[in-house]
Amino acid sequence: MDSRQAKSVVFDQLAVVGKAFGSAKRLELIDLMSQGERTVEALAREAGLGVSTASAHLQVLKLSNLVSTRREGTRIFYSLAGEDVAALYASMRTVARAHSADVDRALGSYFGLGRHGDADADVVEISREDLLEALDARTVVLLDVRPVAEYAAGHIPGARSVPFDQLAEDLPLQDLGDDVEIVAYCRGAYCVMAHDAVRLLQAQGRTARRLEDGLLEWRVNGLHVETGA
Repeated sequence: MDSRQAKSVVFDQLAVVGKAFGSAKRLELIDLMSQGERTVEALAREAGLGVSTASAHLQVLKLSNLVSTRREGTRIFYSLAGEDVAALYASMRTVARAHSADVDRALGSYFGLGRHGDADADVVEISREDLLEALDARTVVLLDVRPVAEYAAGHIPGARSVPFDQLAEDLPLQDLGDDVEIVAYCRGAYCVMAHDAVRLLQAQGRTARRLEDGLLEWRVNGLHVETGA
């Protein structure tokens, strides 16, 4: 094999990884696994897929060495092969939004925001740096509005687990004074739950902001993540 052929093999193998990312549903599965390991049944349910279809997509990701598995009895759990896979996915999203007007418009429509994804005036964001300072000063209460299983798999230290579907009842927050500032976060910059949580909290008369992104970006930036309920 000459050097030209050897170089082609290198790019062929890179293309295998690129092709694994070349499916909307596989990207959604990667997004879900960035929150923690899941069974194929749980992934299929969250992604709106049949179990056999989800399994086929997961096999593509596994053959590309982007996911790993572990067995527990009769169940198989899937997870990202490493933090670098999560970082690659996060970087792809950042580049896509920065350079594709179509992606930006689609995201804006998903969030129910203004034209071209401009942030709603009533959904104020807080940066990771400012959140860390506020948590250290204990001037905010941090809510993780993802499902309980995702919170247990990994969450920002000091966060309180209040899944979004529980916020409408206001019961989980009755121990908080009306003047307490709340910060909500969810899976990542493309997750709508924190946006909706802030709107709901504001409708309840509370002061609320959302973290500028979410747990995915928190992790890939090397910040500490706690596990367990």
